[in-house]
Amino acid sequence: MDGRAVAPAAGTVLNALATGTGSAFAIDLETTATVELTSDSEIVGDIAGRPDADATLIERCVELTVSEYADAAGLDETDVGARVRTESEIPMAAGLKSSSAAANATVLATLDALEVADSVERIEACRLGVRAARDAGVTATGAFDDASASMLGGVTVTDNATDALLAREEIDWTALVYTPPEQSYSADADVSACERIAPMARLVEELALDGRYAEAMTVNGFAFAAALEFPTGPMVDAMPDVAGVSLSGTGPSYVAVGEQETLEAVEQRWAERDGTTRLLQTRTDGTQTT
Repeated sequence: MDGRAVAPAAGTVLNALATGTGSAFAIDLETTATVELTSDSEIVGDIAGRPDADATLIERCVELTVSEYADAAGLDETDVGARVRTESEIPMAAGLKSSSAAANATVLATLDALEVADSVERIEACRLGVRAARDAGVTATGAFDDASASMLGGVTVTDNATDALLAREEIDWTALVYTPPEQSYSADADVSACERIAPMARLVEELALDGRYAEAMTVNGFAFAAALEFPTGPMVDAMPDVAGVSLSGTGPSYVAVGEQETLEAVEQRWAERDGTTRLLQTRTDGTQTT
């Protein structure tokens, strides 16, 4: 019994570290997960191209999904093992939600292998991946905002304290992503510094819930770059030519959205910096079995 699924990356509208409310939108970089169920009761994870990487997150995703849905598949969960492998074009520890995409793809691939994927609501599958991320210690907030955007597509606004989906809207943006060479792990972020800018985060939340996502992300970008001590230069380079620009997650990537022609001009400026630039489209389809 095999399963396969792909999940997109995401960019930030509102970082949830300040208040627990967050917002993100799906972008066209993908992680693929393949799951092969076995009868040896052992779950073994493998991350392509990174033989020494910690596979706890994807292993925990399979474990939780099997525990939750083995009965529905007519299986005894105590007998079910799995081999899970992820391959990704999303840079890790770059603020582009690689962990959320890996979790979503793994949960959906496991559901596909169990042959119950069509009967499980995507938001419930998303919550399983968020539980696994918390268990694995790869997130400070649970990242339900990031995970919901990756799972459902479009832009979402969430309460990460209760895993409640507050809003979702399909958007059609071109997105420009700049990723510096360094890495930044969200679990290591200075949460206390972020909590001190909660008044700004509440303003961003109001803008996002009013559908003013691009403006919201720009306010978010400057506030959290200051709190997390990231440079604001890349954002200044992008303005006023873009609809919105922000530090993505806890960095180090920056994401700008707007019209493709103006983003191409910004891309030339960002390309002068060390790192990688990518011109992408937003995604509305979310995580899918293949």
